[in-house]
Parts: sequence; structure tokens; C-alpha cells
Amino acid sequence: MRKIKYKKGKKVQPTLLEYTGVHKYTQTEIQLFVYDTNDLAEFHEFEVSEIHKHVNLDKTNWLNVHGLNDTVVIKSIGDYLGVDNFMLSDILNTTKRTKLDEYHDTLFFNIKSLLPEEDSNNINVEQISFLLKNGILVSFQEKRSDFFTHIRERMRVHSGIVRDKKADYLLFLLLDSVMENFYITIENEEDRVEELINLSKTSTNPQILEQIEKHRDNYNFLKRSIIPLRDSLYSIKSIKDDNVFNAIETNNYSFFERLHQKCLELLEQIEYDLTTLDSASNFYFSTQNHKMNEVMKTLTVVSVFFMPLTFIVGVYGMNFDNMPELHWQYGYFIIIGLMFLLLLGMIYYFKKKKWY
Repeated sequence: MRKIKYKKGKKVQPTLLEYTGVHKYTQTEIQLFVYDTNDLAEFHEFEVSEIHKHVNLDKTNWLNVHGLNDTVVIKSIGDYLGVDNFMLSDILNTTKRTKLDEYHDTLFFNIKSLLPEEDSNNINVEQISFLLKNGILVSFQEKRSDFFTHIRERMRVHSGIVRDKKADYLLFLLLDSVMENFYITIENEEDRVEELINLSKTSTNPQILEQIEKHRDNYNFLKRSIIPLRDSLYSIKSIKDDNVFNAIETNNYSFFERLHQKCLELLEQIEYDLTTLDSASNFYFSTQNHKMNEVMKTLTVVSVFFMPLTFIVGVYGMNFDNMPELHWQYGYFIIIGLMFLLLLGMIYYFKKKKWY
């Protein structure tokens, strides 16, 4: 039975706000978008002290935070929304798994964004968190990225229905954008695995097996990242009739159902790709066994060639006096000739039988 090992991580007290991620030198920056169907206002390099001045509760407000090092800023945003410290602690603690929670009419959602590293088999991980309350959506990113650039452009040019909807629909768009990274990562893994499969058919380099196992670990990591997201989205899907999540409008639940369906598709694709990896392993071992069989066949054929010659040499190596052939004048040349003819005959016979 496989043992479950305890993985010791850094423990953070719920009342203590401390960023545990790797982007410890990223400066905290804030963007604010205030919009409705008729109007859009953008505020860049936004100061959290101005939040009361620019946030308009009659419109939809999106506060986008890049960098989580400045815990004072994070705490100020939490105080404005009336969010408890345990939610803020989950935002700053990047070791947490994907989670969905609603407390005091505040919807909390965090998700892992995964993207492949360039020229490497590793996967970059970034935690992105969301707080949704009273028409205000706050997104927290560990570093600046372009995940949501297309959504900002849609807001600016009033494309689609994003400006006609509330903050819960914006949350759907942001989650959908993050989930697109899963598709990019899986596609990148599939391309690399296809190369490994082609290579495993012709090569027995041990590094191929190491790479196969590395990609297997990547797929399992993807799976572990998507499963809690699937469960969280299922919670929204399954209790939409109970009005548990007050932050989400009833007519927008269908959008989150689409995200749940995407999770199922991603998991099915990962299972298929894991099966493909098994095929790559089988190809590798089959190629290795085939090469070993070819070597053994060659050695066996060579051994069979020399067996009758060794027998003849052994016979004439016996120390008997009454061996007339030893006293023949051309005995040595006759025996050598017979041995040579026997060898040629065996080679011809093996070749005709296609034994080598």
C-alpha cells in the first residue's frame, strides 16, 4: 500500500498576513476599472487610500492588484470590503489549494494559473485570488501578466456584454481566461510527448525514460490543480437553486456551469495523455528489448558457427597415438579446408533460413 507522506510547509497564522510566494521583490500595483453600459473609467497606479473616492457602488468596480508583497495594501483592501483576516491570509499563502468560500456576503475564490516554461519541461505556477462583494471584484495576482489584457480591451471598446453585466460575470471571464492557460500547458505537454514517442521508437537512451516520467509528473500536477477547481465550480453549479452564493446572480450560474464542463474536458484530456505516455514507455522498453534480442541473436549465431569447429579442434587435440590423420602429409590442410567449407555451408544455410 502506498504511504501518504506529510509534506511540511510554512505555517502562517490566520491573523498574521505574510506573503509566502516566490515573487518577493515584485512591487505592489493597483488598477481600478469602474464601468457600466454607458461609461468606463480607468485608474492606473491607483492608491488604496483613494478607494473611497473613486469606487462607485452604483456601477461595476474591478480592482486588479499586481504583487502581494505590500501586506498593508492588502489589509487596507480587506478592511474596506469588511473581509476577515483568514481570507486575506489565504490570498497571501500560495501553498493553499484551489478554494471557494462565501463568508459575510463575500465570495472568495482562488485558482492556480499554470503555464509552461520556455525551453524547459517545468511548469510555472501562479496563484490568482478573487474577492467579490457588493458589485466590487478584486483580483490578486502575484506578478504582472497579460492574462486579462483582452478583457480590458473588450471593456474599452464595449465589445460583447461585459459592460452590460455585473461583477459576477466579470469573475466568470477572469476565471475563464485563467483556465485557458491549462489548455496552453496541456497542448505544450502533448507536443513534447509526441516528440518523445517518436524518439522512443528508435532510441534506447535512458534520458528518454527520465523525460517520460517528468511529463507524467507534470500531468499529475495538472490533474491535482484542476480537480479542486472542478469541485469548487460544481459547488456553484449544484446549489444555484438554494441562493447560497448571494454574490452571483441567478441568470449567471450557467456561465459557471460552462467552466465546470471545461474542467471535465481538461481532466478527460489529461487521462488520455497519461495513456499516451504509457504507450511511450512501452515503445521505449520494446525498442530496448528488440535491440537486446538482436544482440543475443548475433551472439548465438556466432556461437553456433564455432561449435562444430571447436568440436573438430577438440577431437584432434586428444593425445592418442593411433590417429592416422596426424601422420598424413596434407592432413592439416585437409582439416582446415573441411572446417572452412563447413563454416561456409552453415552460413549459407542460416542465410537461406533468414535466421540473421
